[in-house]
Amino acid sequence: MSKGTIGVTSDNIFPVIKKFLYSDHEIFLRELISNAVDATQKLKTLSSVGEVKGDLGNLRVQVIIDKKKKTLTVRDSGIGMTAEEVDKYINQIAFSGAEEFVNKYKDKTEAIIGHFGLGFYSAFMVSDKVEIFSLSYREDATAVHWSCSGETTYEMEDTIKSDRGTDIVLHINDEFQQYLEDATIEGLLNKYCKFLPVEIVFGKKKEWKDGKQVETEEDNVINDINPAWTRKPADLKDEDYKAFYRRLYPMQMDEPLFWIHLNVDYPFHLTGILYFPKIRTNLDIQKNKIQLYCNQVYVTDEVENIVPQYLTLLHGVIDSPDIPLNVSRSYLQSDNNVKKISSLITKKVADKLAELYKNDKADFEKKWDDIRLFIQYGMLTDEKFYERAVSFALFKNTEGTYFTLDEYKEKIKENQTDKDGNLVVLYTQDPDANFTHIERAKQKGYDVLLMDGELDVHAMSQLEQKNEKLRFTRIDSDILENLIRKEDSKKDEYTDEQKEGLRKAFEAVLPETERLNYYISFEAADKDALPVFLTQNEFMRRMKEMSQHQQGMSFYGQMPDQYNLVVNTAHPLVQELMGKMTSEEIEEAVEKKDDASATETKENEVKETVKKTVWTLVGEDERLHQLTDIALLASGRLKGEPLARFVTRSVSLLK
Repeated sequence: MSKGTIGVTSDNIFPVIKKFLYSDHEIFLRELISNAVDATQKLKTLSSVGEVKGDLGNLRVQVIIDKKKKTLTVRDSGIGMTAEEVDKYINQIAFSGAEEFVNKYKDKTEAIIGHFGLGFYSAFMVSDKVEIFSLSYREDATAVHWSCSGETTYEMEDTIKSDRGTDIVLHINDEFQQYLEDATIEGLLNKYCKFLPVEIVFGKKKEWKDGKQVETEEDNVINDINPAWTRKPADLKDEDYKAFYRRLYPMQMDEPLFWIHLNVDYPFHLTGILYFPKIRTNLDIQKNKIQLYCNQVYVTDEVENIVPQYLTLLHGVIDSPDIPLNVSRSYLQSDNNVKKISSLITKKVADKLAELYKNDKADFEKKWDDIRLFIQYGMLTDEKFYERAVSFALFKNTEGTYFTLDEYKEKIKENQTDKDGNLVVLYTQDPDANFTHIERAKQKGYDVLLMDGELDVHAMSQLEQKNEKLRFTRIDSDILENLIRKEDSKKDEYTDEQKEGLRKAFEAVLPETERLNYYISFEAADKDALPVFLTQNEFMRRMKEMSQHQQGMSFYGQMPDQYNLVVNTAHPLVQELMGKMTSEEIEEAVEKKDDASATETKENEVKETVKKTVWTLVGEDERLHQLTDIALLASGRLKGEPLARFVTRSVSLLK
């Protein structure tokens, strides 16, 4: 037996382990099994070049729990180690202190735990003692036993071991007894090791018998050694891709819409499969579904630094040995290679979408509602993706027909270009609520888009910025004549006094609603348009909607809603009401208002006089109430008691 001191002090090695591994101590199992797989793969390589003769036997990694001894063993049949190799790879770690190590390797893209023996040393985070039993593949090799209790001293001696390979035996600390539970270990193996290229065996498979689970004679193989992303696309059928998706996400009910198989060899190596799930609303709930692997070893599902943010809405797997990791393999470092990989994935995704659109536009249109959110998110957050996606991003009108932006601009340019040369895109977010407006627009030969998506408001603003003379406006944001103005506004012949009087009349019958303001204006629309209707300013409404998703815009969301009650002075009913505003009483009341002194009390008295005078003249006219309620009803603003009064009044007017 020999004794010695490990080539670092506990003051140096364990701060490094804790700095990088403490918050994620469960990965000790991943590191030990990764080392075992490496040893197995190296044996296969040596055999392929003739350096190892004979049958290699059943090459697999076993994980064994002994609750009585409180041990967890990771066993492989790989190349094994001689005493000299144990001394080199375990005892002599090539750095002198934690600070020097961190400084030396913080910028190294190849700084992986396994390169420095730290993968093995992570075992001490959960163990009071760690033992190694190893027999090298080399002829006439002597088995070696190494043990250490987490101090800087170790013991090493020759031992007897009949089978080639290495056993790592962890004597689990009382604080971490959960790692002696079958369910815990199987959960970690499924998380980190389910696609490793060497079989991982943990006990025997179980089945239900006589109302309980019992062990069978069949080994419980945790992993699929040839997952779909490692195979050639030509060898896979659609059902293979779908089956792999179900393996990745057993709780996902919907099947993927389609997928992209990545296989890149230059300038870096990257493989994987990205799936497009059905995405309708709620951006966050879908995130963190892409799993990152390094040579089939699970690393993380937080891949924001590997793929652009919008691509985190996708599902699937990315595997690359060239993605830089820090020594815990858990957090990605900023690196130029990462940016290149990100750009490549963006291009691959955009190319796949363009190909789908080109090859089968009808099928692409069927999928559009499910992928619209993803594509819009990408266009809003990634300029390169916008440049590629603008050619296949679709718009759907209220008739259910799809168009690209260029197709739609061509369709509407003749009818929907205003007098200033602006191409006006009319849209609705709720066809039922805006039915009256839409029908009137159609009568004039206009087309209306359906823009009811979660990101449509942001997408419209982006397109307006990138396309000169293009303007989106909701169908109910103004009277139709103003939305696409073909000529200067028509002027009516009514006096300011008449308008002031009728304004006071409508103010008197409008309901008072908290956080909602009504403004009254007069427009000479067509005589066949509604006599009175509500509009909502496009800019303010859009800002309020955008504030729901964009930080720094919350003040818009806190502002009260503002509606404009437009009185159509071209309509006969309005003209009749306006005719009542010609009496001397109205003129005198208005004059008193105009001549009021600066005192607030006096001004309020005059306003009240005007209101009473107007009410005496037109307030008893049921049509005033009816017109106001029709405008509110057409915009979905008439509810509760006011709606009940409207129904009763409507019935009485029919008598």
